Amino acid sequence: MAEPPTTTLLNVRIFDGEKLLPPSTLTFSGAIITSISPSPRSVVESATSNVIDCDSGILLPGFIDAHIHLNGIPSLHALLASGVTTALDMGCFPLSDLTHLRSLHGLPSIRSTGTAASSPNGLHSKLTHIPTELLLSSAEEAAQFVADRVAEGSDYIKLIADVPGLDQATLNALVEASHAHGKLTFAHAAKNIPYAMAQEADVDVVTHVPLDTALSIAAVASMKSQHRIAVPTLAMMEAIVQNLPRAGLNYEAARASVMALYRAGVIIVAGTDANTFEGSPSPVQHGESLHRELQLLVEAGLTNLDALRAATVLPAKFLGLADRGAIEMGKRADMVLIKESPLEKIGATRSIIRVWCRGVLAKEVKHR
Repeated sequence: MAEPPTTTLLNVRIFDGEKLLPPSTLTFSGAIITSISPSPRSVVESATSNVIDCDSGILLPGFIDAHIHLNGIPSLHALLASGVTTALDMGCFPLSDLTHLRSLHGLPSIRSTGTAASSPNGLHSKLTHIPTELLLSSAEEAAQFVADRVAEGSDYIKLIADVPGLDQATLNALVEASHAHGKLTFAHAAKNIPYAMAQEADVDVVTHVPLDTALSIAAVASMKSQHRIAVPTLAMMEAIVQNLPRAGLNYEAARASVMALYRAGVIIVAGTDANTFEGSPSPVQHGESLHRELQLLVEAGLTNLDALRAATVLPAKFLGLADRGAIEMGKRADMVLIKESPLEKIGATRSIIRVWCRGVLAKEVKHR
């Protein structure tokens, strides 16, 4: 069997999850990072090696978008063009439609919840056209719903908290059944009452933040004390307010909630709710929206460092992606080479020079 191709990056400044290291040398073989040397020009040439002088460019882990809705191969390419090498699909029916897209060579890897748990009277079920036979009307149906999603291959379980929607007993039963299968639970909650219901059900991750009023001190304290993860999707919250202006929707409430969660020490992970389906009331572009999300997180109070960690280190650590999210020996060679430092200006994440996904060079841009 032929040896996997080896690539060596010279004179590259690596983001180690906390800071930028001095110019170093990194080598990866196939899809795996195999060595990191503190010397900027430490290389042993071989017949299979490809050597790239990065000219003090900055190397970040491939970005992770913790909330998207995949729409075919074009959305995979859009993600990759913006340096997103892993994404979590938060709703797909049937999951088999996604199977062939989940691990295409050189394209972002996709984890998915499959079909989200919703109720016949919920707005979400009407917008997403979930088949009626998959909608839940009672807590007694929760265990079978979860077992079916697990059998289909869902990586996580998503439930929709809304009013009208699933009652508290059903939400509780869904989380209990999911945890019995060892699955993390994600709850959609875009207003305060659903957010409280999701917390009472003991979900692991709450995606979105309220657009009616900011989270209360008690709600924030509960998120922190129960070690829940927040995926605010500010890019979507912004898009909803811009595209669907109506009374009771307030982006400032969303931003204030993120600020309060961050100040309390709640784990915040970057997700965009990117979706480009025809007829979507609030389309959000795949890939580019991740950079917008980082900007909005910084505007809501996160430091540039913590915004970067929200799209790399933290989702890897807390969402079952331990083989990526950091530039370390033995990790996947999911990497983004950029020209400028995002620790100085968060918008610099857009200054992409190259993107590697599982060691495959996916994008190369010449900057003047």
